[in-house]
Amino acid sequence: MNSTGFPLLSLIVFLPLLGAVLVLLLGRRSHAGIRAVALAVTLIVLGLSLAAAALFRPAEAGIQLAEQAPWIPSLGISYRLGVDGFSLFLLPLTALLFVIAVLASWKPVGSDEASRSAVQSYFFWLLLLETGVLGVFAALDLVLFYVFWEAMLIPMYFLIGRWGGERRAYATMKFFIYTMAGSALMLVAILALGYFAYQSTGAWTFDWQTLRELKLAWPAPLWLFAMFGLAFAVKVPVFPFHTWLPDAYVEAPTPVTVLLAGVLSKMGVYGFVRFGLQLFPEGLRAAAPWLAVLAIIGILYASLSALMQKDVKRVIAYSSVAHLSLVVLGVVVANAQSLAGVVMQMVSHGIYVAALFLIVGMLEERRGTRLIAEFGGLWKPAPLLGVCFLIAMLGAVGLPGLNGFVGEFLILVGVFQGVRVYAVLAALGMILGAWYMLWTFQRIMQGPVEARSAGAADMRGMDLLVMVPLLVLIIVLGVFPNLILVPAGATINALVSQAAAVAWLP
Repeated sequence: MNSTGFPLLSLIVFLPLLGAVLVLLLGRRSHAGIRAVALAVTLIVLGLSLAAAALFRPAEAGIQLAEQAPWIPSLGISYRLGVDGFSLFLLPLTALLFVIAVLASWKPVGSDEASRSAVQSYFFWLLLLETGVLGVFAALDLVLFYVFWEAMLIPMYFLIGRWGGERRAYATMKFFIYTMAGSALMLVAILALGYFAYQSTGAWTFDWQTLRELKLAWPAPLWLFAMFGLAFAVKVPVFPFHTWLPDAYVEAPTPVTVLLAGVLSKMGVYGFVRFGLQLFPEGLRAAAPWLAVLAIIGILYASLSALMQKDVKRVIAYSSVAHLSLVVLGVVVANAQSLAGVVMQMVSHGIYVAALFLIVGMLEERRGTRLIAEFGGLWKPAPLLGVCFLIAMLGAVGLPGLNGFVGEFLILVGVFQGVRVYAVLAALGMILGAWYMLWTFQRIMQGPVEARSAGAADMRGMDLLVMVPLLVLIIVLGVFPNLILVPAGATINALVSQAAAVAWLP
């Protein structure tokens, strides 16, 4: 573990919290000042997260940029932050998407006048959410991790519940109940780990690196992995724990949907690697065949469900379930190619799915509907929107040369080396993905101009400002994937070595 001696990660994690406090101090009527503070804070966090990536040493597989301080010494709870090649790029991804979310929220957000006027509350919860998510990706003490994990839930509850669509109360409660159920079991597992450490060493500890060395008697690793894994499976989500997702994604306002799909879903995948593969490898080995089957079912089920949807936002929501199920399959296969694909696809998915949901928001803003049948021929009155939609859609279907291709290809290669029938079924899901995405694009953008689409405004100003950075990254990471794969290489190799010791594949 190396440290710079400068609390860079603490600044990254807690600067949004400071911004949230400033937003409260500005007063309810200072709408311009509130937006300016939110934008400035998120931009600074993005700059700091890029600085952290620049300081990272690609040749080292261990934890870097480490920070630690005593917190509750009597219980073995400490303040520990750090990143490795697996978590490194999740920080700038999170920071970028929060900048995009702030810009996308420049116009009033909400389904009624009361929600639209509550600018102070909205940006307060948004900045608080950023601290929670960044903390999850950086925390190395399990109690600290749990605090950030739960802290993220409260802002999301209010962001969807107050600023969501007509069925926001139902979607919010469903999201809250699912995630709380998983979190409760994870807390039990964390306390059990601390107790096992006390039995082994005579001292309580929740330090991730110390717990990695703990030798647990079977079947404790399986039960602990199951309790952690349920919380992560809900967050991804893995079939059959996915049913909260379409409602939450559809009812959330567009900027919040961007964060749900682009960032929060990665927390589950991150957990499977950080706490499944690295803390309970024997438990993951026992559960891996079942998780692989659930991932395959998720890919095919979500792809077929997307084909049946009439609402374009639900199409993208189900496509997200399919793509993330493929990522989970890559985690449980756990060879060099699949884990490299997991790292790449986590970043790539966050970028192109954010672009797609932003486009859906723009379509709804122009036409007042998300029903695919209500569109048609939109390319003619809005060619820039059509070009942006085309690039994001092609990134999502994995066109070679765009970012979605690299991660999907590496995962499929890794799965093919493990269980070929799984690779064939997963590839079938990707083919279905190309079908429903191209079909959706065709019905919205091409064909005769639908009468109510004739006067649709094209993209301009803020629309382009939020979209162009994402489209540039879709292209750049497709052409230069080593920007991510090289810094993550040493960590991936270390993960592969650990996974090989508990390999489950025939």
